[in-house]
Amino acid sequence: MLSRLHKKEGFTLIELMIVIAIIGILAAIAIPQFSAYRARSYNSAAQSDLRNATTAQEAYYVDWATYTDSTDALTGGTYGLYLSDNVTFVINASTDRNGYTMDSWHASGSSSFTVTGPGGSIATKP
Repeated sequence: MLSRLHKKEGFTLIELMIVIAIIGILAAIAIPQFSAYRARSYNSAAQSDLRNATTAQEAYYVDWATYTDSTDALTGGTYGLYLSDNVTFVINASTDRNGYTMDSWHASGSSSFTVTGPGGSIATKP
C-alpha cells in the first residue's frame, strides 16, 4: 500500500507543451480556411437571391407586361422572392420598362453580383 502512494503517474510538462504546440499549428491552418468558406457561403447567398429575383422579375412581367424597379413588388408570396439576411439587393428597370439590371451582395461577402435582363446570366461585378 505504501508503494502506491509514492508512485506518480501523469504527463510531463514537455509532453503537454508538445500537444499544445500541435493544436496551435492545426488551428493556424484551419482558421483561415474557415474564413474563406464563410465568405464563399455569403457570396452564394447573394447569387441565389439574384437568381430567384430574376425568376420573380419574369413572373412579374408575365402579369404586368413590364418590369419593376421595386423590390417590394417582388418580395412575398405573389412572386416568391424572399431575400436572405444581410443581402442587399438593388433593381434598376430601364426607362421603357422592357429590361432591368439587378445587383446583389452580402454584407460579409467578398463579391457583388449583377444580372441584366431579360435573359441575362449572373456575373461578378468588378
